[in-house]
Amino acid sequence: MKIRTISTPANAEKVGLTPVQSQKKPTGPRRLWIRYGVAALLVTLALLTACLVQVHAGSATIITRFGSPVRVLLDPGLAWRLPAPFETPVEVDLRSRSTSSGLQDVGTRDGLRVIVQAWAIWKVSPDQPHVLRFIRAVQNQPEEAARQIRTFIGSSLETTTSNYSLSDIVNTDGSKVKIPQLEQQIKQQLKAQLLNSYGIELIDVGIERLTLPAVTLNATVDRMRAERETIATERTAEGNRQAAEIHSRADKEARITEADASIKAATITAQAQQDSAAIYAKAYALDPQLYNLLRSLDTLNDVVNKSTRIVLSTDTAPFKALVQKPDDADKANP
Repeated sequence: MKIRTISTPANAEKVGLTPVQSQKKPTGPRRLWIRYGVAALLVTLALLTACLVQVHAGSATIITRFGSPVRVLLDPGLAWRLPAPFETPVEVDLRSRSTSSGLQDVGTRDGLRVIVQAWAIWKVSPDQPHVLRFIRAVQNQPEEAARQIRTFIGSSLETTTSNYSLSDIVNTDGSKVKIPQLEQQIKQQLKAQLLNSYGIELIDVGIERLTLPAVTLNATVDRMRAERETIATERTAEGNRQAAEIHSRADKEARITEADASIKAATITAQAQQDSAAIYAKAYALDPQLYNLLRSLDTLNDVVNKSTRIVLSTDTAPFKALVQKPDDADKANP
């Protein structure tokens, strides 16, 4: 069975397509140029992407040409470079980091040993020469940089601590502790070395931990005990001196007060005796017989009490006043 087409070969078209649709389809050369244009656009975009590098905030980007640094980009944003393998970007972290030296056995000026641990805060200096120096020194490895910093801190602790005695580091009197001066001296000693050798900016250094070996601890306790005994002796001596001054001043004031009182008492006594003599004289002048009688009675009152037994003749004074008549008394005392 033979199947024949119903259209002529010159006007043959695909089934379901109108003549208008078949005429809008691009020809072979035009379709090829479109493909070439799209490919060229993609290649151009790829080249542009390969020639752009982004610099992040808090970091620096070093452009290396065949492995050799040619420039340093510090400002955040986009920058141009040659595509790989001509130029390659290397990112360097500029943020602050910290490290610890670990326990270091160091000696003091007085020959004792202390165990010190220090910390350090550092970062790569945000300057083109220093960033390049950091790359060349440690190949952009922060751990290697931290290891070098710990080595420098250990050496600085050994040399710096030898300028201080143990009492300057460990002391019950806070005004005598010189740890801030020790930290400042370590910082000044390391700052220029790390910057010039590794491009590292040392932000701060401090003592993190301080312990004493058994021998040093015993020596410290003995020294503190001796200091306390010295202070106690000084305070006791000062107290005794002040007590002696107080006693001396009190004795002086007591003598002065007693002398003043004696003078006043003598003055009062003299005045009383003077007044008494005046009163006696006046009384005697008014009535001598009564005066003698009262004086005799006063004398008896002073001499004789309830337990006194006296055997006297009645004609002796002052008892004769008891038996003698007034007339006889006048004759006896003309």
